[in-house]
Amino acid sequence: MAVAHIDKTSFQKEVLAQKGVVLVDFYAEWCGPCKVTAPILEDLSGEMRDVKFVKVDVDQNPDLASLYSIFSIPTFLVFKDGKPVNQFVGAVGKEGFLSELSKATT
Repeated sequence: MAVAHIDKTSFQKEVLAQKGVVLVDFYAEWCGPCKVTAPILEDLSGEMRDVKFVKVDVDQNPDLASLYSIFSIPTFLVFKDGKPVNQFVGAVGKEGFLSELSKATT
């Protein structure tokens, strides 16, 4: 399953209305650390069938970034059943993502 790029119009359907766990990657095209984490998220999206992975470009969606108080990127928000349950900032490795996601999936 590939990482879907969403915007403020699809956020409700793709994140808030979803049952289960959704990881939202708030990123920008010019962000170096965002480019580092992108392939890790692609790998995880193929391995973790029980988690949905989506990306939100903060430059294209400043309202969403503001709503969730995104001040640095990449910022990752983990939602469970439509509610934010975890947030972490900065480039982390695969183990870091697995650790953060395990908090919401256990």
